[in-house]
Amino acid sequence: MNNLNSTPRILRWKQVASIIPWSRSYAYDLMNQGLFPKPRKLIAGGQAVGWLDSDIDAYMRSLAENMEGLRND
Repeated sequence: MNNLNSTPRILRWKQVASIIPWSRSYAYDLMNQGLFPKPRKLIAGGQAVGWLDSDIDAYMRSLAENMEGLRND
């Protein structure tokens, strides 16, 4: 049986917004620059999108590491 903790989770915008420290429009600007994870379509041909929690987690960890590096300089 699969471990629920290893099952990929999909986050919708409200969940992502509660994690990141900026607005939706800024997040989309970052996506267009290739600096923030892009959402994935939930259903082929549909409009609903979501982000893998692992993508958001990796991004936030990278951001925190960069902040630490700036603080130590």
